[in-house]
Amino acid sequence: MAHHGVYPHDIVPPRSKYADSGRFGRLFGKLPPFAADTPDVRAALLDIGKPGGIMDAHDDLKQTPKDLIVNPAFSKKNSDNPNLTAGFTFLGQFLDHDMTLDPTSSLERQADPEHVANFRTPSLGLDNVYGAGPGVHPHLYDKATGYTFLVEQMGTPGKFDVPRNSQNVALIADPRDDENMIISQLQLAFLKFHNAVVDHVKTKIKLKAAGEIFAEAQRIVRWHYQWMIVHEFLRKTCGDAVVNDVLENGRKFYKWNNEPFIPVEFSVAAYRFGHSQVRPSYRANFTSGPGGTPFFAMIFTPAPSSPTDPDDLSGGSRAPRRFIDWPTFFDFGDGNVKPNKKIDTSLSTALFRLPGSVVANPDPKTNPASLAQRNLLRHLTFSLPAGQRVARAMKMDMLSKGDLADLKPHGLDDRTPLWFYILREAAVIENGERLGPVGARIVAEVFLGLLQGDRSSYLSQDPDWEPFLPTVDASKTGEDFGMIDLLRFAGVG
Repeated sequence: MAHHGVYPHDIVPPRSKYADSGRFGRLFGKLPPFAADTPDVRAALLDIGKPGGIMDAHDDLKQTPKDLIVNPAFSKKNSDNPNLTAGFTFLGQFLDHDMTLDPTSSLERQADPEHVANFRTPSLGLDNVYGAGPGVHPHLYDKATGYTFLVEQMGTPGKFDVPRNSQNVALIADPRDDENMIISQLQLAFLKFHNAVVDHVKTKIKLKAAGEIFAEAQRIVRWHYQWMIVHEFLRKTCGDAVVNDVLENGRKFYKWNNEPFIPVEFSVAAYRFGHSQVRPSYRANFTSGPGGTPFFAMIFTPAPSSPTDPDDLSGGSRAPRRFIDWPTFFDFGDGNVKPNKKIDTSLSTALFRLPGSVVANPDPKTNPASLAQRNLLRHLTFSLPAGQRVARAMKMDMLSKGDLADLKPHGLDDRTPLWFYILREAAVIENGERLGPVGARIVAEVFLGLLQGDRSSYLSQDPDWEPFLPTVDASKTGEDFGMIDLLRFAGVG
C-alpha cells in the first residue's frame, strides 16, 4: 500500500527502476512536478475543477434525460464527436479495469508511484473477465461445464444479466465492472462472447478435453479483443498515424527493464481523457421505458430513487428495464447510434456531483465530490510534471499560453496540469475528435507496450495474425473485426 508521508517538494521523484512487476512508475521521472504542493496551488486546482467553474459544461440537469439528448440548448458544451460513438467511453472504462487495479483512492500526499502497487498484472488479457481461471475462481463459471461463464436470464425475454447473489452483488472478477449499467452489460457481452467462442471451439475445431477447450477459447477471445483494441479503439482515439508509427518504428518513451508497468502520466492524466467524453444522460434501450418506449436515464444522480431499480444508470441492481441495446452505443449501420462527446476541458455537469456510492464521506478540500477536482488534486499526490515540460521532453510543439488563457488567473497557463493540458491539446489540435500529439503518443505507447510485453498476446506470439470470426458486414474481412462484430458474435448485438 502507499506510504502516506509528505513527499519533499524539492526532490525530483526518482527515475523508476521498474524492478518489480505490476508497479506503477513514471515515463518522465526526471521532470519536476508542475507545481509545489502549497495551499495556493491546491486552492487553484479546486477552483479550476469546481462545480460551475471553467470545466463544468453547465448542463441543465433540471431537464429530463431525453431532453438533454435531443435538445442541444440544454447541453450546450456537450458537443458531438463525429469520430467516436457513445460506447467508446465505456469500452475505455472496461479496458482501464482490465489493465489496472489502483487501490489509491486517497488524495493525501503520497510517496512516489513506485510504491503504489497495482494489484493486477498490467496487461490486456481480460483478467477482469476470467479472474484467475476456473481452478482458482470457480464461482465465475458454470459448474456443469467448468469452462463456460454463468449468465442469468432477466425479467425481459431474451435479455440477460451478469450473475448476482441474493443481495444483487455481481459475481464477476472485477466489481468495478458493475459500477454502471452500461459497463455491467459490457461485462455480460464478454461473458457471452467467451461462451460463443467455446461453441466454436467444440463444433469447428472439435476439441474434446475441458482444459483444451477453455485454453483455446480464451486465446481466441483475447486475441480478437486485442485486435479490436489496436485496430479500432486506438486508431479512433489516437489516430492512424500515431498507431502506425509506434507499431512500425517502436516506442520512444514507454520502456521497462523486466516487465511492463503502468506510468502515472498515463493512469492519472492521459487516460483520464475518457471523463471528458461522458454524457449527462443516455438512451439505454429502445423498449423498456413507459408503454414500450425507449428508456432514457441520467448516467447517475446524487441520490438514486431506488436501490432495486434506480432511475439512473448506476449498477448493482437487476430489473426488467435494466439492459442495454447496443445499436445506440456502437454503429451497426441502422441509424440508431449516438455520438460521443468531444474530448475537451468541459466535463458533464453530473460529474461535478458524484454520488455517495462513488465518494464516501466527501470533503470539499480533501475528498471532493467533483471528478475534475479529484483528478487535478492527484497531480499533486503523484508529483506529475506540467504538460508543457512533457511536450518538450517528447520534442513536440507546445500549446501556447493563449491556448490556455483561462488558466492565467491561476498562474498555470505555462505550467499546466498534464490532464488538463492533454484535454485542451485534443480540443485545439484535433477539434476534440481524438487525442492530440502528447496524449495520443502516451496512450498508444502504453497500450501497445502492454501488448508487446505480454508473452501470450497476439502481438508477441503472432504479430501477423488476423481475426477469423465473422464480421457483421459480410463484405469485410477479418482485419475489419471490431466491437460490433464481437457483440454480434456474442449474441447481444
